[in-house]
Amino acid sequence: MSKMKNTPDISLSEAQRAVDEWIRTVGVRYFSPLTNMAVLTEEVGEVARVMARRYGDQSFKPGETDTLGAELADVLWVVMALANQCGVDLTAEFHATLLKKTSRDATRHRDNPKLAEPSTESNSNS
Repeated sequence: MSKMKNTPDISLSEAQRAVDEWIRTVGVRYFSPLTNMAVLTEEVGEVARVMARRYGDQSFKPGETDTLGAELADVLWVVMALANQCGVDLTAEFHATLLKKTSRDATRHRDNPKLAEPSTESNSNS
């Protein structure tokens, strides 16, 4: 992954604090958790729209651009806002999820034949 010039690395906890500071100063206050859930759903829909056009069968409409990175960042922003207002430490929760997935799925994906490398053999019936 390339890193943009002059873009500092930021931890999840630092990002949560930055979102909180922005909301409390520029944004005035948090929306209700239910409103933020609706906003999150809207943002995920925008990611889906870009994905359908980039990887699916749809094409971009005239004037539309591929904004996948911006849409994913919008999702992340709202997730952090929800975490803040619900008292969730995303750093701790992400770490716990990583440990859970590593333990639970240690061999699950490796043993899944659906994820095996595609065969280079021809499937012809000649």
